[in-house]
Amino acid sequence: MALAQAEAVRDLVSDAHPGLDVSLEVIRTSGDRFVDRNLAEIGGKGLFTKEIEAALSAGTIDIAVHSMKDVPTWLPKGLGIFCMLKREDPRDVLIAPEAAGFGDLAPGAVVGTASLRRKAQILRHRPDLKVVPFRGNVQTRLEKLERGEVDATLLALAGLKRLGLARDLISRGLGTILELDDMLPAPSQGAVGIECRADDNGVRQLLAALNHEATMVRVAAERAALEALEGSCRTPIAALAEFANGDSDNGDVDADVGAATLNLRVLVAKPDGSAVFETTRQGPGRDAAALGRDAGEELVGAVGPGFFDEAAAAPAES
Repeated sequence: MALAQAEAVRDLVSDAHPGLDVSLEVIRTSGDRFVDRNLAEIGGKGLFTKEIEAALSAGTIDIAVHSMKDVPTWLPKGLGIFCMLKREDPRDVLIAPEAAGFGDLAPGAVVGTASLRRKAQILRHRPDLKVVPFRGNVQTRLEKLERGEVDATLLALAGLKRLGLARDLISRGLGTILELDDMLPAPSQGAVGIECRADDNGVRQLLAALNHEATMVRVAAERAALEALEGSCRTPIAALAEFANGDSDNGDVDADVGAATLNLRVLVAKPDGSAVFETTRQGPGRDAAALGRDAGEELVGAVGPGFFDEAAAAPAES
């Protein structure tokens, strides 16, 4: 997935700047290597970015391509996300050979996922299901499912689309796109961000041609909520910001995205799904970060003292 995204960015940069020499440097991260353990046990989401950001800071590479949902809210000094590609569909897909939704899964069915966000929302709807840790790249997880190691799993629709797998899985009845009321996505899911050194004005100018402003605004709201909640891999948090009139490049959003109406949903839960808190915000795109912070701060107050400590103390496996 990371390689596919990096190749897409390389091609976009090359197309936008003919004659520019653009090459790929593949960096294997800790998050890629330790696929047999939950992220919460081995250092969290930063494991997908730290080696890449070290190379960026050292000047070994000029830009870094990230799935934004894997990027911590605090970036290393001197680095910044200055460009985002147009966001893909942020929803999740239930992959299950014999189920078109949570309601179709047999009592006690085993669902594999390493995401506490997904686990909490699954158990919110179906507390009888057994949710077990399940990591690896997309193909590995699909192979494990085919071998019967689990009865179902969940994957991001954006990733399946980028790998060219979504249409086949859905058309064969193996995958069902979940409605947002059933599974709110992770903050920034479906968004690809490009990081560079803050003082590298030349690179920033090159990236400006690729930036999708509406995606930047949506992600700003979601990441602000995540930061206010001090979210970690042990805290099930979901968030989605959407423009009231869409966010395509075809005129669905006002030319000035700062004036367009942004709707934000944020959810926080206990890992076992026994307690779920949600809130919404609406306002102009220019206030995206403020909307996110306000929503996150409201939920911090709503859950009460000790909630996040309890979530952090929850077992990493079930």
